[in-house]
Amino acid sequence: MKVKNQNYQTVWMQASSVFMIEQNLLPFEFKIFESINYLQTCQAIKTMIVRGAGAIGATAGFAMAQASIEASNLSKEKYILFLNKALKNIEATRPTAQNLFMATSRVYKKALISRELAILEAQKIADEDAMACKKIGEFGNKLIKPNYKIATHCNAGWLAFIDYGSALSPVYEANKQGKNIFVWVDETRPRSQGARLTAWELKNENVAHKIIADNATAHLMSQGQIDMIITGADRIAANGDTANKIGTLEKAIAAKYYGIPFYVAAPTSTFDKNTATGKDIKIEERSQDEVLYQTGLNKNNKLEKILVASPNSEAFNPAFDVTPVELITGFITEEGISR
Repeated sequence: MKVKNQNYQTVWMQASSVFMIEQNLLPFEFKIFESINYLQTCQAIKTMIVRGAGAIGATAGFAMAQASIEASNLSKEKYILFLNKALKNIEATRPTAQNLFMATSRVYKKALISRELAILEAQKIADEDAMACKKIGEFGNKLIKPNYKIATHCNAGWLAFIDYGSALSPVYEANKQGKNIFVWVDETRPRSQGARLTAWELKNENVAHKIIADNATAHLMSQGQIDMIITGADRIAANGDTANKIGTLEKAIAAKYYGIPFYVAAPTSTFDKNTATGKDIKIEERSQDEVLYQTGLNKNNKLEKILVASPNSEAFNPAFDVTPVELITGFITEEGISR
């Protein structure tokens, strides 16, 4: 990806530090956050400085590599104890994202041998993520016809992965090929990843788009204004049930009713063969403040957090929902399109 004519990946490791785009500040400020130890990296995942399936996975892998570096001067017994504690801490940050558990497991196994192998494995995971997303774009582009109007939910662009993205990778490829596409961007409450991140990406890539309220999508379907829907995924069960950002299920139900293709774009690393169905996926519940408060620019051009709900009311904030496989037209992966 390019920002201000400079190439960036969403997250990368240099020496013992992990660097990432501070996504909580976007689209108002572009800033790089440096994490100097694995606990800081855990906090960055938990507070969504970095977010999105692939980016979370790569960051978790880097965190595990950081832990091996931090413990490298300890005795073998204490080194393993430190790694085991770090593994638990990293895996506790975001319980729904499958890529996180895949990455920590792979890097942990290498860290038991040496820190050098742990660092190499973490970088390998990041590189695999970028290449998988590139191929998703190439395969997914074949589904997109000229002048298509595409809807998406949350952010599954290059900010959610190391590069290219999942749901937006086919969009970017189609745009490069001059297909004159248009994207409807769900705002994606409560954290507004669509309005803040997807719209920022699309603007950056010169893709025509408009932001819509989450509850406007079905209306647009009824008016013939949507040709297909592409979303990402945080975990895909063995039977194909898919966990994604809250609100995805509603879009899938409406798409089924109106006969609109509903595709899930995700690398194969997001598929969890050990989880039988969507009923077995743990759904993360986040702070009620994300529902009750919003952050934006005030008249002094400063970020400000304000209450947008009835004072003294409480909120319930599940971060994901599960779309049953029968509502999904097909999966777009780096290996092709599966129906």
